[in-house]
Amino acid sequence: MYKYFSSRALRWMQTMTFAINEINDRSDLLPNLELGFHIHDSCDDIPVSLKASLLLVNGQPERGFSTESITVSSVIIGDAGSGVSMALLRSLGSFHIPLVSYFASCSCLSNQREFPTFMRTMPSDTFQIKALARLVSYFGWTWVGVIGVESDYARFAIQLFLQESVHYGVCAAYTHFYPLVLSQHALDDLLDVIQMASSKVIINFSGESEMQSILREIQSRNITNLQWIASEAWATAKSLWEKFGDLLMGTLGFAIRRAATIPGLKQHLTSLTPSSILPCKGTEDLNDVYSPYSDVTQLRVSYNVYKAVYLVAYALQDLSNCKVGMGPFLNGTCADTKNFKPWQLIHYMKHANFSALGEKVNFDQNGDPIAYYDLMNWQMAPDGSLNLVKVGFYDASLPAGHSLVINDSLIQWPLRKKAIRSVCSDSCPPGTRIARRKGEPTCCYDCVPCTEGEVSNMTDSLECSRCSADTWSNKAKNLCIPRSTEYLSYHEFMGILLCITSVLGACISLFIIIIFISYKDTPLVRANNMELSFLLLVFLAICFLVGLLFIGEPSDWVCRIKYPAFGISFALCISCLLAKTAVVLMAFRSRLPRSNAMKWFGSNQQRASVLLGTAVQVIICFIWLLTSPPHAKNNTDYHGATIIKECVTGSEVGFWCVLGYIGILACVCFLMAFLARKLPDNFNEAKFITFSMLIFFAVWITFIPVYVSTAGKYTVAVHIFAILASAFALLFCIFVPKCYIILLKPEKNCKKKIMQR
Repeated sequence: MYKYFSSRALRWMQTMTFAINEINDRSDLLPNLELGFHIHDSCDDIPVSLKASLLLVNGQPERGFSTESITVSSVIIGDAGSGVSMALLRSLGSFHIPLVSYFASCSCLSNQREFPTFMRTMPSDTFQIKALARLVSYFGWTWVGVIGVESDYARFAIQLFLQESVHYGVCAAYTHFYPLVLSQHALDDLLDVIQMASSKVIINFSGESEMQSILREIQSRNITNLQWIASEAWATAKSLWEKFGDLLMGTLGFAIRRAATIPGLKQHLTSLTPSSILPCKGTEDLNDVYSPYSDVTQLRVSYNVYKAVYLVAYALQDLSNCKVGMGPFLNGTCADTKNFKPWQLIHYMKHANFSALGEKVNFDQNGDPIAYYDLMNWQMAPDGSLNLVKVGFYDASLPAGHSLVINDSLIQWPLRKKAIRSVCSDSCPPGTRIARRKGEPTCCYDCVPCTEGEVSNMTDSLECSRCSADTWSNKAKNLCIPRSTEYLSYHEFMGILLCITSVLGACISLFIIIIFISYKDTPLVRANNMELSFLLLVFLAICFLVGLLFIGEPSDWVCRIKYPAFGISFALCISCLLAKTAVVLMAFRSRLPRSNAMKWFGSNQQRASVLLGTAVQVIICFIWLLTSPPHAKNNTDYHGATIIKECVTGSEVGFWCVLGYIGILACVCFLMAFLARKLPDNFNEAKFITFSMLIFFAVWITFIPVYVSTAGKYTVAVHIFAILASAFALLFCIFVPKCYIILLKPEKNCKKKIMQR
C-alpha cells in the first residue's frame, strides 16, 4: 500500500499527539476546552491528501474537537509538502479552514491574496534562498550546479535562487529538474549533466527519498569530490549517511531552528507499541535500538509540529478571552467559543504571539515566522556515524550584512581537504578588469589588463579607473604613482655636451674677434669689411649662447625669451652676411668704368641694411609675443608615464614666420653670394658665404622633419643642434680661412697678394 515508510514522519505525527495531550493536561491553557484530533496519512500524494482533508472538514465519527463534541475540524495541521499544501488550499478555500504547515517552505504560499487561510511554522524559502546565496558567495563558489525535484517547492526555490544569486556574482552552471519518481533514464540524464559540467558544487532542492536514488547512481558511477549543498528538506536526513556517508562527507545545509529538547517527548516516543507496519516482531524495546523515529537530538521539523499545535491552542485561548463589545469582529463582537467559525479562528492565529520552550513565536503579515537557520556540516564521528555539527547560522532578524555567521574552523570538507574551488573563470587580479564573454553567464569572463594610465586595485574589478593628471599607472597597473618629469637638463650627458659646445662656439667667436682686433691693420682684415666682420662674430657668439636658453627646466619667461632671441640673433647674422655679400657685388661694380656704386653703399648704408633686415624679425616676434606668446607646458601626450616639461610655441604661425623669415634672408644671401662667387678678386668672400649657406640650408631642411617627429627633450636637443650646426657652419666657412692666413700664412697677408688677379 505504501511506497515507503518514513520513521521521521511517524515521529512528527507522534509529536503532534504529544503536544495535544500536553495542552489538554495543562490548567493554565484552554482550561475549558479539550483539543481533539484525527490523523490521516497523505502519502505525499495530492488525491490521497484531498480525500483525507475532505473527511476532516466534513466531520468524523471519532473523537471531536472539544468537550461539546464538535465533530467538524476547525484547523488542519499539514501538509508537509508545498505542492500538496497548495492543492489543499485551493480545494478547501470555500470552507475557510485554516491550514498550518510545519514543513511547506515554498515562497509561493506567502501570497495572502491567493492563500488567505495559510500559515506555517516553517520559514519561507525566500529566507532560505537568501541564506544559500550568501553561503556560496562566502566561500567564493561562483559557479554552482542547481538541481531539484519536479515540484512547486523546487521550481519556486530555484527561480528565487537564480534571482538572488545575481546580487552576489554567483551563476548557475546548469539547472536541472528531475521527476519525483526517478527512472533510470531520468537518473542518466541528471548524472550526465553533473559529469559534463565543470562545477563541483551542487545545490539540491529535494527530499531525502529522491536524494537516495541520486546518491545510489553517483556511487555506481564512482563520481567523487562533489560538494553538496542541502536544502532544508534533507539538511538533517541522517538516514542518507548509512549507505552514502563517503559521498556526503562535508555536506553543508541550512536546517530550521532546533529545539534543545522537548521535555517528555522521548518517553512518549519510546512508549509506543510497535504495530504491524513496522519491520519488527512487536516485542522490541525502542530504548535498546537506534531509530530516526526515537532520535530526539535533531528536533527541527518535530519542533515545528509542536509549535503549530501550540499556535492553534493560543489562538483558541485568545478567542476564548474575548470580551463582548471589544471583539475584533463587526460592532466589537466576539466569536462563540462553542460554535466559532474557522475564519474567526484564523484572525487570532494571524495575531498570535507566544513562547514555546523559551522561544518567542510570532508571524509577519504573510503568516510566515521570522526565519532562523542553523548551518549544518556533515562530519564523520570516530565510530563512523554521522555527526551533524552546527558551524554557523542565518538570522533574518539581523541586519543584512550580519545575518550570516560562519565559524570556518569547525567545518570539515569532503575527504577532509580544504574547500574546493568552483568558478567558471578565475578571479581577475588587481591590474586587470573583467571582460564579459558574449553569450555566456556573467561568471564566465576574461581578465583584460588595464591600459596605460589606468589601474584597478581590487580583485574582479569591472572597470579600470583613470589615474589623475599628475600620476600614472605602475608596471603592475594596480597603483597610480607620480609621473616622472622630463626636460633637457644641465645635469645629464646630452645637456652637458650641448652646453659645452655652445660655450665653446661663443669662445671661438670671441677668440676670432681678438685675432681680428689684433690684426685689424693688416690688409686681409681691412679688405674684408672689418666692421661687418666684427658684428657678425658678435652675433654668432650670441647665437651660440642662445642655445643655453633651451637647456634647463622650462618656465614661461624663459620660453618667451628664447624663441625671439633665436629668431633675432640669426636674423642679425644673416643680415650681416647679406650686407657683406652686397659689399662684394658693389665693390666689383664700382671698378667698372663710370661706376660709383660704392658711394651708395657705404658704412652707414651697410649698418642700416643690417638693422632693417633685423627690424622685420623684431616686429614679427613682437606681434607673436602680443597675440599668443610661447609658454611652458606639462605635456603627457607622448608618453603617459612621463610629464614632458616643454616650451610650446603658443602661435604656430608666429614660430613658422620667424623660421620662414630666416629662410628668406638666407635664400637672398645665398642667391647674391652665388652670383658673386667667381668675381676675380683674391679673398673674395662670396664663395665662402655660398658654401656656408648651403650648409645652413642642409641643417635647417633636415631640422624641420626631425623637429616635427620628435618629442620631449629630444626635440629641444634637435633645435639646439640646428642652432649650433648652422652657427658653426657660418663661423668656420667664413672666418677659419682668414684665421689660417693671418696666423699660419702671414706672407699672404699683404697688399700685393690681395691685388693679384
